Amino acid sequence: MKHQTIISQLTLEEKASLMSGKSVWETKDYPEKGIPSIFLSDGPHGIRKQEGAGDHLGLNASVPATCFPTAATLANSWDEALLEEVGTALGAEASQLGVHVVLGPGLNIKRNPMCGRNFEYYSEDPYQAGKMAAAMIRGIQSNGVAACPKHFAANSQELKRMSSDSIVDERTFREIYTTGFEIAVKEGKAKSIMTAYNKINGTYANEDGHLLRDILREEWGFDGFVVSDWGGSNDHVLGVQNGSHLEMPSTGTVGQKEIINAVNFGQLDEVILDERVDELLTVVLELSKTSKKSVNTERQHQLSQKAARNSIVLLKNEDRILPLASKTKVALIGEFAFEPRYQGAGSSFINPTQLDKTVDVIKDYDLDVVGTAKGYERTDVDNQALLTEAIDVAKTADVVLLYLGLDEISESEGLDRRHISLPKNQLRLLDEISKVTNKVIAVLSAGSVIDLNWDDRVKGLVHGYLSGQAGARAMLDVLTGKYNPSGKLSETYPLAIIDVPSSADYPAEGDYSIYREGLYVGYRYFETAKSLVKYPYGFGLSYTDFSYNDLIVEENGVRFTLTNTGSVAGSEVAQLYVGIDTSKLYRASKELKGFAKVYLEPGESKEVFIAFDDKTFRYYNTLTSSFEVEAGTYRIMIGTNVSKITLQGQLYKEGTTANLPELDLPSYAEVDILTVSDAEFARLLGRPVPKENWQKGQELRLNDALSQMAYAKSWLARAVASILRILLNRAEKKGKPDLNLLFLYNMPFRALAKMTGGTINMAMVEGILTIVNGHFFRGLGQTVKAFRQKRQTDKSLVAKKV
Repeated sequence: MKHQTIISQLTLEEKASLMSGKSVWETKDYPEKGIPSIFLSDGPHGIRKQEGAGDHLGLNASVPATCFPTAATLANSWDEALLEEVGTALGAEASQLGVHVVLGPGLNIKRNPMCGRNFEYYSEDPYQAGKMAAAMIRGIQSNGVAACPKHFAANSQELKRMSSDSIVDERTFREIYTTGFEIAVKEGKAKSIMTAYNKINGTYANEDGHLLRDILREEWGFDGFVVSDWGGSNDHVLGVQNGSHLEMPSTGTVGQKEIINAVNFGQLDEVILDERVDELLTVVLELSKTSKKSVNTERQHQLSQKAARNSIVLLKNEDRILPLASKTKVALIGEFAFEPRYQGAGSSFINPTQLDKTVDVIKDYDLDVVGTAKGYERTDVDNQALLTEAIDVAKTADVVLLYLGLDEISESEGLDRRHISLPKNQLRLLDEISKVTNKVIAVLSAGSVIDLNWDDRVKGLVHGYLSGQAGARAMLDVLTGKYNPSGKLSETYPLAIIDVPSSADYPAEGDYSIYREGLYVGYRYFETAKSLVKYPYGFGLSYTDFSYNDLIVEENGVRFTLTNTGSVAGSEVAQLYVGIDTSKLYRASKELKGFAKVYLEPGESKEVFIAFDDKTFRYYNTLTSSFEVEAGTYRIMIGTNVSKITLQGQLYKEGTTANLPELDLPSYAEVDILTVSDAEFARLLGRPVPKENWQKGQELRLNDALSQMAYAKSWLARAVASILRILLNRAEKKGKPDLNLLFLYNMPFRALAKMTGGTINMAMVEGILTIVNGHFFRGLGQTVKAFRQKRQTDKSLVAKKV
């Protein structure tokens, strides 16, 4: 062990206490023994360090910090250098604020567009997500601050997120849901990682030895520490046993006592506890020695603008209505032009150092603004007066800039979306304005996929996603041609949500979330099934044109010539896809395996090289329990998006094993995912598909959500659930998510022992659960007895000064 001298001075009680936090955001310290405390803070697109009492949900104010574009936005830049630059700025700002660990980036796969937290994640593709995350991590950690990629792993819905069990086959798990984390760890050298709330095939992520030991530490060589999501520790002892280091937030003496008892009764070898302490101290001691950096807030703001500008996606430009000519008479319409939607809701909510608003900054651009109007209420309610005013303003302009998007209640931590449509009042405004003018440019603000089947009513469509505090100016830079848009979509926009294979049971409302679609996530499904989409993965227009020529396929990569054939300078994102037609396995027809963002002046040509790496030709073999290469001739495709392949070549690769899994999977082979039976999925899974085992009316369990009290035997519990639902409905009508209520709604009973700062332990939770299940006096007795025992334990530990 690296820190044997320090560890040998620690008592069992002290070592146990190090495995839980000191407070909501700090780790436990023993200064007299050379162990400092470090501070962890939410990110991932800004630093959310709270003033006063801390909480995980952003209920209390945080100190001002730069609000950069969200991950979903930055991914559209496809620019690793830019992500590293933003990461460097984030790391410096964290250092200035006394933050040692930035809880981000988030790189969960966008399995379904309705996940309420997709704005925090990069992509539907693991390779792109991993590359973006690794660049961000390198930047953050260049300042002596640790990054903490999250949520590891297979975390794909917000509903019942703390108890839902992700049932996913091993090949899909390794190729889709862990590959991004693998890149983040191996290439980004992340010093910490956050586990997800959910179970994976029956085991909570924070105590999953296969995930945390076999894959993370032994296979990938991770040498940092593992932290639970806040309240995400289920069995603290199993967590420590299987590779988790830090249970957050503080559970007071509760977690400490669990570890002490486990060691004393032989359930946890003290040698393993020493290993976890040693691994944690390695990072804590390193981070504590870093000197504070200083940042210039104005330069941070300018970088936020640059990042947003490089991430804007031009989706439609009919009759080249964009860029807007000098002195164009424009009407500025839309609530978001007055009060921007620039970030998501939840633990990532940043208190910006400043905030640009389109209505204020448009005066700095060479446009003739003939009128402004809000046009609609921010929440989805009709307002005829606002509608009429907007129509009147639209009639006076040559071009209407119509700012549309999703409101705060549509995208939030703790809440999945119910549909992918814009609010009805916005669609009504669009309909009415399109009747009085055919020159409408829609400017979108949203962190995830929107139904865009209304785009025939606009000539221009520009998507800024959630662009941070400087997004308003960034958008105007693009609209006026000061900057040529270069962003491309990092997720597929389907024609309808029902076209997405996972939508049949999304979000899963029971105990199990069945990943029946397997590898067919996002474009992998749409391209292989030859299913039409609205806008394909990797799509984005420019004010110039590019040509691709002279493809050369080499053993270590591809070369081709990229030329700007237009009249203005611009950047193109060239994308490398690989496929194999002769595979004996079921596979997607195309998989992203590389990309390059290239800047070119008008008429300029450059030779572009995209290297192959260890992930270019691999698949996960469940028989050998390792990644292998299948023998065969691979199609090497270069495209401007996944559906528009401009160059194509071939390369034969030798196989690494002839031992291929032989499974009878006709629905997967024929891409008929909507008809996959339990029997066929079981063959892919390698075991029977679990069945829902909780029915309304039966007793609630420790890992059932508090929302399920609606079916409890206790009338008191049912009343509490009813009140909770009423309060949530009220918050929804106001258009602002109540994060505290959402957390409670999805929280399992056992989390009462994890989120109350040590006030409640698991024995008390079991007593409360007995009350909920209709045995009031018995449960009350259990709870009181457990409380008294806990109080005695606390006094004993206090006496030992630990």
